[in-house]
Amino acid sequence: MNDSNDQTSVAQSERMRDTVREGYAQVATNNTSLPLVEAGGGCCGGSPCTPDDVARAVGYSADELATLPAGANMGLSCGNPAVVAALSPGEVVLDLGAGGGFDVFLCGPKVGATGRVIGVDMTHEMLAKARGNVAAYRQRSGLDNVEFRLGEIEHLPVADNSVDVVISNCVINLSPDKPQVWREIARVLKPGGRVAVSDMALLQPLPPVVTEMVEAIVGCVAGAVLVEETERMARQAGLVDIVATSKREYLKAMTSSHDPLYKSVREALPDGDLSDYVTSLDMSAVKPPS
Repeated sequence: MNDSNDQTSVAQSERMRDTVREGYAQVATNNTSLPLVEAGGGCCGGSPCTPDDVARAVGYSADELATLPAGANMGLSCGNPAVVAALSPGEVVLDLGAGGGFDVFLCGPKVGATGRVIGVDMTHEMLAKARGNVAAYRQRSGLDNVEFRLGEIEHLPVADNSVDVVISNCVINLSPDKPQVWREIARVLKPGGRVAVSDMALLQPLPPVVTEMVEAIVGCVAGAVLVEETERMARQAGLVDIVATSKREYLKAMTSSHDPLYKSVREALPDGDLSDYVTSLDMSAVKPPS
């Protein structure tokens, strides 16, 4: 690739990153779901239901949701990676794209007083929202074991070999450099550490008209890649024991014909059915012991 193409690629990546940052800043600032979406949410554009409705539909229990600080759940999940990770007391957990702290605050009690949960987000507004919820978390849980750091998931502000578990919930698909994200996951994991992500993935390529839609980029659809490509990136980063589970029913739970984003994407598809193209994917992997 020549210098001109390199510069074009970098510019495109920065534009995508800025689009995502601006969209999620609006979510945090307005205390709503994704821009152009009705009340409630979901990574893939939301639905006209509450954030708790979306969270329950993708695997969270009512008891878990009842423990959260107000506003931590913005309906942006597409799975429950903490369940996939099977957390244990004393573990150090890193959440990529922590948003308002939803999964961080749920993981804290699972790892207990001897564990720690670190949330990383690139959006100042989300970070402020998450940090503003820490006091309520401490009061409810009696724990002081969570923190939030500003950073991009392609360049994690975390030391090498320092984390037992990496989780992420509907975020990696938003990255313009997904292979680098997987390399960073492998870097920060301790030998024998594991990763569990819930994300959007493609069952077949999306038409170009959909991938160019700003709403689809912010809503996690356009940035998704094929399931097998996600597995390949994890493997090339050096991870092993990769298990990928497609949960198409989660996508149907997160979307609705009444939602503006889903409606606009659906109208751009040849057959009008997003679930033929996109799935919610739970994926786990392990860093080999040294």
